[in-house]
Amino acid sequence: MKYLVFNPLRANLLNVLILALPLLGFVSLTMGQGCTSTIIGSVLQLMPCQPAVAAFAAELPSESCCAALTELGQPCLCMLINGPPIAGLDRSLALQLPAKCAANFDPCSIAP
Repeated sequence: MKYLVFNPLRANLLNVLILALPLLGFVSLTMGQGCTSTIIGSVLQLMPCQPAVAAFAAELPSESCCAALTELGQPCLCMLINGPPIAGLDRSLALQLPAKCAANFDPCSIAP
């Protein structure tokens, strides 16, 4: 039988997401880049990547992270990188995910 293990880092990120939901209003922010997901949906899809994009505790992306990244796609990753700040997401580490996962993505343009 597999037991659930409490992960405080993941719990903190989920708490932030739960608090941010009303603020974001479930608005689909596509920023004209072709992403069909909301910011919340994109963040939830990239949950397996959380250890790889957490500041001060970054790990190499797991196989499940790379699969989630590939499924999410470059437009949605760029939306997250250029969107509002997200607690637990280091943008410079997120920019490195496609190279670390050998995903064939064009680089994201960084908004000023």
